[in-house]
Amino acid sequence: MATAQRIQDRALKLVAPAATAAEPQLAIYMNDQLALGVLWREIARRSARANHGTPTGEALASVATAIAEDVQTFETIMQRAGIPKQPAKPVLAMAGERIGRLKLNGRLKGYSSLSRFEELDFLVMGIDGKVVLWSNLRDLAGLGARLPDVDFDGLIARARGQRKQLEPFHAQAGRGALAGA
Repeated sequence: MATAQRIQDRALKLVAPAATAAEPQLAIYMNDQLALGVLWREIARRSARANHGTPTGEALASVATAIAEDVQTFETIMQRAGIPKQPAKPVLAMAGERIGRLKLNGRLKGYSSLSRFEELDFLVMGIDGKVVLWSNLRDLAGLGARLPDVDFDGLIARARGQRKQLEPFHAQAGRGALAGA
């Protein structure tokens, strides 16, 4: 039994290198979530650039800035909780975002209405996921009690505000892409 436990401990250290023995699953979860945050940040930035000079672009630029701030906040929470960052996961997320640009969007070259809708759709899903993330960290991981000065309720409200900011543009882009308007 002791040998099996040592093998499992070594495997976990490869996945979450400096995680405390008591929290390897939390370390993996938080590193996965950090990678997703980086992915959403990059998509928001790219979408803001593609829609520059429009009301949609303005909303996307504002949300992209907020997502970047949320990623920084998340990294600070990780540090304060003693969870080490795995640099490979965010790098892979950024690479995945760039590879995702190669997908077909109904046009041989350039940005399409489907591109705009899919980016907004993905961002809305990510923002909804962020509400779940902040709740999970606060309640299920116990970070609300361990880090009482972190305003998880404020972070949840901030995410809901980001979604509200994008929703009219998401709906408009969806009608334009899916209904051919």
